[in-house]
Amino acid sequence: MAVKIIRHSSKIALLGVPTSAAAMSAGNEGAPAALRAAGLTDRLSSSGFEVTDYGDDPAQIFKPDTESPRARNIPAILKSIETLKPRVEQAVKSGALPLILGGDCSIALATVAGVRRYFRHVGMIYMDADADLNIPATTATGCVDGMVVSHLTGRGAPELIRFWSEPFLVREPDLALFGFSRLDPPEEKVLSNSPLRRYPVADIKRHGATASAKTALERIRGNGNEFILHFDVDVISDFAATNYSSSNGLSFQEVREALLVFAQQQNLAAIEVTGYNPTKDSDGSGAKKIVDLLGEILQSRLETLRDAESAAAAANPPAAAPAAPKTVSVVSIQPGKDVAVASEPAAGVGFPDPVAGEGWSSDSVDFGVETEDASETQPDASKHSLEDPDDPENEESSNSNS
Repeated sequence: MAVKIIRHSSKIALLGVPTSAAAMSAGNEGAPAALRAAGLTDRLSSSGFEVTDYGDDPAQIFKPDTESPRARNIPAILKSIETLKPRVEQAVKSGALPLILGGDCSIALATVAGVRRYFRHVGMIYMDADADLNIPATTATGCVDGMVVSHLTGRGAPELIRFWSEPFLVREPDLALFGFSRLDPPEEKVLSNSPLRRYPVADIKRHGATASAKTALERIRGNGNEFILHFDVDVISDFAATNYSSSNGLSFQEVREALLVFAQQQNLAAIEVTGYNPTKDSDGSGAKKIVDLLGEILQSRLETLRDAESAAAAANPPAAAPAAPKTVSVVSIQPGKDVAVASEPAAGVGFPDPVAGEGWSSDSVDFGVETEDASETQPDASKHSLEDPDDPENEESSNSNS
């Protein structure tokens, strides 16, 4: 099935995921309601966005799970991500930017899977104080929230790996850990042998948040392919309204600078906000801080995209109507690769240029006629090797925990 995604720079799809099942205590499930109550929708609307609120999924709340001490609450986590995935698909298909309010970090699996329904090559900026690289065999707590990146890249609990039909949701070289300040010894071992991009706090402070954000995008090819922004608020140093506040994280200003870079990219496919716990925010100041931050970066995004659309329209004025129509069809020649076949054209009639504001699947034909629903032609899993001859060899200089 061919699907044409027309992106609307002024539209946002708001999705709530009230879950704390992957955490180690209850509380995160109240985040979507608290952020709405703090005025998120009004803030975005006043910035010029048309906001469609898709409401909340059923709540999945943390419960002690002594029967599975190595990976707690897997059934509840599966319910959460299986419910969220089709809602992300719906939001992406609408052309709006999905803004997903968690909950715990496990929602990342559903967000990536939902975006990959329409875009095969998806990267991720993972802003979090933790690397989330544990697996059931290495965890000391059984907290699945600390295993999310492992599950995204194909390691971890079998039930969560089988959630997606391929070996991984995100290739390791296409995922950047940004702003982490805590690493367990098993996670350090994983990073020492991994092509994951890594930007610890010390490196970001040394090079600057804006420069580090731009480099991270280049390294995951986020300036070409679609990418998802995962924003766990515990990346903000001394932010109290979260389960595990970091005392040596990024300053609020550094987080703001990095988010502005990420949000202004046209190929940003979704934003998810996690880690906020309203039970630790009695006066609501934490929620207001998050709302103001999201409002600022998204308003900047809207202004940047509108400027780009105006410049593109000025540089490419509408051409005269063609003398004769051209019929174009898309035929599959092998899984994952399409060619466009055209009927006999009138002399001098070419394919139309893409219209500003339209988004196309990563594997669509260059002249942008249609995009194929990626779920209809899953590529051969044997092609998903991490070996990439075009991948930069020079890794970040610092792999250490700061």
